[in-house]
Amino acid sequence: MYDYINGKLTYKTSGVKGFYATVETAGVGYCLEITPRDFQNLPEENSDLKIYTVLLHKEDKMSLCGFLRREERDMFNVLTSVSGVGSKMALTLLNSFSVNSLVNLVLDNDYKSLTQAKGVGPKLAQKIILELKDKLNSYKEISFSDNINTNKNVNNPNIEDAKLVLVSLGYENKEIKNAIENVLDNIDSNSSAEEILKKSLQFLSV
Repeated sequence: MYDYINGKLTYKTSGVKGFYATVETAGVGYCLEITPRDFQNLPEENSDLKIYTVLLHKEDKMSLCGFLRREERDMFNVLTSVSGVGSKMALTLLNSFSVNSLVNLVLDNDYKSLTQAKGVGPKLAQKIILELKDKLNSYKEISFSDNINTNKNVNNPNIEDAKLVLVSLGYENKEIKNAIENVLDNIDSNSSAEEILKKSLQFLSV
């Protein structure tokens, strides 16, 4: 329903229940739950702020979650699609790991590192790895409007697989095109989709 809110940060609050930012636009103040890391990176009150949003609709209430970066919002949606991962757990994971790190942990099957996040035990970590790997590779029907100047030494299927995961994380075609073309100069003919993806995420995170 809401993609983002562009307005003024009226105030920010934190407590045992979480971290929150209130953003006013068109005379309406929206209260959004955010990660502690985003809370620390908020500008001063009364500053302009663009924040990406997710509307949560539960039986007894509706609420908003906010993210300073679009890819974190999109990863939040991917995480909450995993059975057993609610909004609080997804926020905890995004506060503990960057999107780049989360994708790398999934690709490396590193469930032990995931347990470093508060409340994530080995069984849940393994479940997240299993389901996320499936989610990140479920975009086979997507076609790209931008042609990429591919290196002939790199297998096209590997490039396509990396592109599909980037799409699933919410990156736009232009961003993906720039990232892939940048990393193609730094990989060889044996580069896997995982390697291409990791290097692309490093480029996009700069």
